[in-house]
Amino acid sequence: MKIRITKRGLRDTLHIGFFVLAVALVFYLLPQKQRFRYQFDKNRPWQYELLTSPYDFPILKSEERLKKERDSVMLHYAPYFRKNDDVIVEKIDAMSADNNIDASTKILLKEALQEIYRRGIIGIEDKTMLDEMHCRNVFVIDGIKTQTISANSFFTNKSAYEYLDSMLFHGNNLKFLNLGRFLTSNLIYDKVLSEKAKEDLLATVSLSEGMVQKGERIIGPGEVVDETTFMILSSLKNHTERQELSKNKEYVMIFGEIVFVTGILLLFAFYLLLFRPKIATSSKNLLFMLIMVVSMVALAALVVTHTSWSIYLVPFALQPIIVRIFFDSRTALFTHIITILLVSYVVPAPLEFIVLQITAGMTAVSSLKNLTQRSQLVRTASLIFLSYAFMYTACVLMLKGDFLEIEWKTYINFLLNSFMLLFAYGLIFLFEKAFGFLSDITLVELSNVNNKLLLRFAETAPGTFQHSLQVANLATEAAKSINANVLLTRTGALYHDIGKMEHPMYFTENQLGNNNPLAQKEFEDAAKIIISHVADGVKIAEKNDLPSQVIDFIRTHHGKSKTRFFYNSFKNKYPDRPINEEAFSYKGPLPNTKETAVVMMTDAVEATSKSLPEHSEESIDKTVEKVIDNQIAEGAFKNAPITFRHIEQVKAVFKEKLKNIYHVRISYPELEKKQENNSK
Repeated sequence: MKIRITKRGLRDTLHIGFFVLAVALVFYLLPQKQRFRYQFDKNRPWQYELLTSPYDFPILKSEERLKKERDSVMLHYAPYFRKNDDVIVEKIDAMSADNNIDASTKILLKEALQEIYRRGIIGIEDKTMLDEMHCRNVFVIDGIKTQTISANSFFTNKSAYEYLDSMLFHGNNLKFLNLGRFLTSNLIYDKVLSEKAKEDLLATVSLSEGMVQKGERIIGPGEVVDETTFMILSSLKNHTERQELSKNKEYVMIFGEIVFVTGILLLFAFYLLLFRPKIATSSKNLLFMLIMVVSMVALAALVVTHTSWSIYLVPFALQPIIVRIFFDSRTALFTHIITILLVSYVVPAPLEFIVLQITAGMTAVSSLKNLTQRSQLVRTASLIFLSYAFMYTACVLMLKGDFLEIEWKTYINFLLNSFMLLFAYGLIFLFEKAFGFLSDITLVELSNVNNKLLLRFAETAPGTFQHSLQVANLATEAAKSINANVLLTRTGALYHDIGKMEHPMYFTENQLGNNNPLAQKEFEDAAKIIISHVADGVKIAEKNDLPSQVIDFIRTHHGKSKTRFFYNSFKNKYPDRPINEEAFSYKGPLPNTKETAVVMMTDAVEATSKSLPEHSEESIDKTVEKVIDNQIAEGAFKNAPITFRHIEQVKAVFKEKLKNIYHVRISYPELEKKQENNSK
């Protein structure tokens, strides 16, 4: 049996592979440990069933109590120093050999140095360490002998120098003798022995106080979690999440995590298939969506498992902002919710986390319909900060009932989180380049008539440029009426005729007088020149790196229609000669979006309206109806998602706007001759 491989089958296989890879990555990022399934807090009622101990476990002391006991024990800590006896011999020999010091001074100086080195000199860094640790005593190792010495009995280089001055020279200036060269540290800090002594001392502090036996009652439903019960529950949670699992239980947990991740991502897949098939059937769109989900899960897992930072530093609202810019609000919010559900598995307080993050996501989506100015992003970030702060305050007061339980540093995390949302501007640019997307920011930049390409367009083909401006204005109003993408429509309309820049004088709107170079050419050759402006426009657009979505307007604005002037002229002049239909027809393709369909209609209507001998209400209405009905009859819109109702709405806009453009007024009735004579 021969297996038939189709393009759609390959695409579906690739998309399934994307989802399998996403499931594998998310599963890998989630912590592989047993989770404690209860949520509890001090002075709050226990909301679950009766809890008894599933096994024996120690009751761990609180961090505050452990710190206090460790600090108390460390008061007895004594670091180790080693005495170097070679130093005193070296320095006394150097002093004895100095001819600048007289004999009597040498005798006194030798005795003073012996006393100083007997007590010991330590470095300034070691002295600072002893002071910071409030050490009362130290252990000094002198050869095979170890003795305990008060930490205040040592000299530093400075105090040793002052001792010499006070004992021997009574405060006289000793600079001329340069006695500092005979003073150096002879007590060396032994880090290895000191750290070992510290560890042994801290090991005497027990981490626990008492045990809970298997089957022992811990707490019942409705009971308030007091200080003691909180310690027991915290110890049970710690023991549960740290204990090694049996192989069977570990495999079951792994299976559960896979089902959890797969189920969540399947919901995402069903949403895309049912409600956003364009995303589901596009490899780049689907890959982008899954990258957004996996990257946010990875960032959250990194913060939770490898840092001590708060999870609220992670800018989760960045995801719905970026997705909304490229797609729609519903998809952005659904993607955000899917991500938050996955991340909730790794965060400490999942209920509070879900409430805060979904609120922030809803705020992001509802406050940023489109992004055309930097100020919009700042406003959205500010609103997200307010939503975080508001909901966090509400959650704390609702769960704990005390303003003192609010952790004010959490608001700083929210502020930093909101500040990081401003980086969305740069990320949008990167995603545009990587995936070929088109944002409103780029459309605003492209539709600026002062950009380089449009300025050159205006200089090279001024008549065509004015035509494009008129088409852009009309198409913008038409796009609004049928809820199409207004910015994309306007931008596409501005660029749809840029191919005429190659040979501007072949087009009537750029000609002066009645001099038309095409009049001297054969009808087929003239039609070929006119038709070529589409291919020329595509080349110019690609050379100037215009987005593919804008280039589509250039390709489709004539569809597969004919150059009617030359086609009809040929048939009228040569009625009996067979005609090459392709020579007079544009190559297409047909419009495949509402926006490209609107520009096709607008281009034809605007050009035809200029050739009217009279711009009356009746002539404009007939022209609009005739032009668009002819396009419908030719099947120009069969590939576009546009309805007859949309077309009627567009027609109404064209009629209204063209009448305003040409200042159509009602015709005043002439006075009849009979009435005129009677009036005389």
